[in-house]
Amino acid sequence: MKHTVFILFLLTTALLFAQSPIFTIADIPNDDGSALVITWDCTGVQGEQFFVSLQDAENHTLDITAFNRESSSFPRGSLIYRDSLTAGKQYHFVLASADSALVRTPLISKTGTPRAQWFNTDKISLLIMALILAISIVYFIYSAKGGKNLYIRRINGLEAMEESVGRATEMGRPILFVPGINDLDDMQTIAGLTILGQLAFKIAEHDSKLLVPVSRSMVLSTAREIVKEAYLKAGRPDAYDPDCVFYLTDDQFGYVAGVDGIIVREKPAANFYLGAFYAESLILAETGFSSGAIQTAGTAMPSQIPFFVAACDYTLIGEELFAASAYLSKEPHQLGSLKGQDVGKAVFLIVLIVGIILEIFGVHDLKNFLTVH
Repeated sequence: MKHTVFILFLLTTALLFAQSPIFTIADIPNDDGSALVITWDCTGVQGEQFFVSLQDAENHTLDITAFNRESSSFPRGSLIYRDSLTAGKQYHFVLASADSALVRTPLISKTGTPRAQWFNTDKISLLIMALILAISIVYFIYSAKGGKNLYIRRINGLEAMEESVGRATEMGRPILFVPGINDLDDMQTIAGLTILGQLAFKIAEHDSKLLVPVSRSMVLSTAREIVKEAYLKAGRPDAYDPDCVFYLTDDQFGYVAGVDGIIVREKPAANFYLGAFYAESLILAETGFSSGAIQTAGTAMPSQIPFFVAACDYTLIGEELFAASAYLSKEPHQLGSLKGQDVGKAVFLIVLIVGIILEIFGVHDLKNFLTVH
């Protein structure tokens, strides 16, 4: 008799557990704390529909999601709830069922709190790559500061800068520098102005004349300060002419027409086009070519590089424009940064080649590790 009662008790308990719904609320890892994942299993529970509702602290229903028999989430499923959730705030969810008359019966309730994570572990590969790049840059900066000679590939256009300035000095003709047509929010403009500082220093040493027409007011102020500082560094502040940097117009082809007029009238011995250029590149380069000037151009605009290559004596292609400042100044921070980036690129290229080889042989571990979700 005792065994029979015990067996009946176990069967009753198992039946109750079998018909009890499973309802869980969990935070989604590696997110900004704006979502919760809700799962349920109502197998064995009677009902024509199931509901997941969000309630506030006063048990007022704020949102309802329904699942009927035609739904793929009936009677078990999951959903990611992300409507207006705030990280760190507690939310109350209720699972309910409804019969054929749509009379709703609450089954179980749970609370959940979405939390923001400080670091997305799915992006650990990006962290490793960033650390490799940062460590290589810091290492080479300290190496350059310690007097180590860092090799940088020879850039012909920059090597010819001294020749261009010397030729202009011998001929008694000016040097024209065009920093592109974009404003200071373009990295190409900043790179061009950095080279302008090195060029102005050489011009000050040779006592040549510099012409810098610009098309943006911010570029005007910046270029004037750069040239002034270069003359001061060369020990010739009295030779600085603030009018050598002047504003023409913001209009693209109006600016080009103005620069072409300067080339035709002043006939500079050397022209430098360093910055962002668009359709005006060939117009400027052709006009300078017809005047017989030595021309050096540099831009990161792929569509304009062929025109500069065709019409100029020297062309800085792509990243050469950004590396020019470190190449000319030999400043440790710039040299170390440039060398560190090159090493980082080499490491990434090696990883890419290894990954391709592994994929060919059907090994996907490296690809899966580097994949960012």
